[in-house]
Formats: sequence, structure tokens, C-alpha cells
Amino acid sequence: MFQHKHPYEPFLFPEAEKLIVGTLPPPRFTTGNLKERDVNFCYGSRDGQLWPILDKIFKLDLKFETTADAIQQRKDFLRQRKIGICDIVSSAERQKVDASDLGMQNIKLRNLIDYLQKHPKVHTLIFTGGNSKNGPEYFFRKHLKEHNIKLEVVCDVVPRIHQFELPSLSSVIPTKEESYEKPTTRLIKTVSLTAPSGAANRAVGSLDAYKMMKQKNPKFNTFDFRVLQYKDFF
Repeated sequence: MFQHKHPYEPFLFPEAEKLIVGTLPPPRFTTGNLKERDVNFCYGSRDGQLWPILDKIFKLDLKFETTADAIQQRKDFLRQRKIGICDIVSSAERQKVDASDLGMQNIKLRNLIDYLQKHPKVHTLIFTGGNSKNGPEYFFRKHLKEHNIKLEVVCDVVPRIHQFELPSLSSVIPTKEESYEKPTTRLIKTVSLTAPSGAANRAVGSLDAYKMMKQKNPKFNTFDFRVLQYKDFF
């Protein structure tokens, strides 16, 4: 049984306003057996599309190589745009050593609620996938139930948008008799983007919006579709 541990700590900082939330990178990032053009950072797989999409949207001229410069480019961009990364899966076991979300067993989740409470400027979670089993939204829904927090629908059309009220603590002036903290809440939005992986291309191809764009422009492809979708939320 392969012990698949997340190789990266959450990329968080006080100014972060949005968080990208996924599951686990491919197992080779845990073992350190990276391939050519992998970047040793979150979503750094040469087969993934998140960084190519962001590179296209923001004209970043990113390096796709296993170097410190490539990592720093991504960190600089995230800080500039006030975007953090906090994948929800801490570790899992696999019988087959691959990157399939469905192949994860005995899954341990990160306490995302705790991270959110410690970073009060975060107002949006960007899931790199929908509510399919073992996807980031799927796990986050389970996580919210454990904290008795409800997820409300804002838009039920892909990319689906929800919101929830996060309990937080806001200090108030104590009386002479006691010192206490008054509970408050803040509203956080979640957006479930089409997964930036080749495995999700079939799902993209079945969307009516994609079919309409493809009909208008035969050269339009699933990558172009994601660029248009992601642009609205990054």
C-alpha cells in the first residue's frame, strides 16, 4: 500500500484573499521522482493545466522546469494576486500508485476551517474540480458537516458557486467582571472550476456552453474553454 502524503505545506500569508483548493499532487511529487518540465511546487505537474492556464490569462512567461526560478515565479504571482493554496487532503493510501482521486483510501483531511479562521481576509475558495467523489468540493462538504456549517447554492450552473457563513471570533471590550470574545461570522464564496486535468476533458466536451463555442469556432478546444472560465475568478 502506497502512503501518499502531501509534499507541500499550505501556501498561506496574511494578505491572502482567495485560496486554491485541490486534493493531492501525483505520487511522484511525494517520492521526489520528478519528470522533466515538472515544477517542484503546488500544481507543478507537467501534465497539469492550472499554471499553463494562468500563464495564458496573465501573460506571465512562466518557466516550466524543475528549478528554483520556476518556483519563485509562481510564488511571486500568488502573492501579487493575493492568492493562497491550501489543498484539503493531507494524506491517503493507494493500492495503485497513480493520481486518481477515486483511488485514494483512508483519507486524512486538513482542517481547512481552522486555516480560514486564522486568515480572516480570505473570502473565496477556488476548487480545482466539482463535487464528484473524492474531489475537493466533495471533501469540503464533508468537512463543513463536521463543523455543522451549511453550504448554500448561489449558482447551480458550471462553474457552480456556493457560499457559507464561517464562525470566527471578534474581540470585544470586556466588562469589569469578565473577559470574553463574541462569536461573529463572515461570508465565504466557493467556486467549483472544471478540473485542470486531461481526465476532465470528456466532461468539458459534454457541456452545452463548450459545444456552442466549438460550433462557432472549430479550433476552440478544452484548454481555451478553461481559460475563459478561470479568467472570471482569478
